[in-house]
Amino acid sequence: MIKVRRKLHLIRRDHGRQVVADAAPRVVPDQPGRIPRVSRLMALAIHFDRLLREGKLRDQSDLARLAHVTQPRMTQIMNLNHLAPDIQEAILQLPSVVEGRDLFTERDLRPIARLWDWAKQRAMWRALRNSR
Repeated sequence: MIKVRRKLHLIRRDHGRQVVADAAPRVVPDQPGRIPRVSRLMALAIHFDRLLREGKLRDQSDLARLAHVTQPRMTQIMNLNHLAPDIQEAILQLPSVVEGRDLFTERDLRPIARLWDWAKQRAMWRALRNSR
């Protein structure tokens, strides 16, 4: 069970009606824009891998059910763990997307993740980065 504790302030409005006003200060993002989807998927793949290694879940099928995605989609996400560590780091540190489409997609990374040789992965990653 999850318990959430928050401070709430009640404000009296017209006709004595009470309205909840949030006491938490507004958080202003450091950078404008949004985190690229592939960066979020990379972070999820790392987190899911840790859950499997710690034995908190049995297999990828359990992960897929938990994340409400199909098993093949979970495999696509988990395959991001096959990327070289420096490529994973670069994906996690992609700049925020201010407008338009993301620079890279998970689909762009599939052929790179299929390779087991990290030197070849790095060459393909450089080529992909330079093409954008």
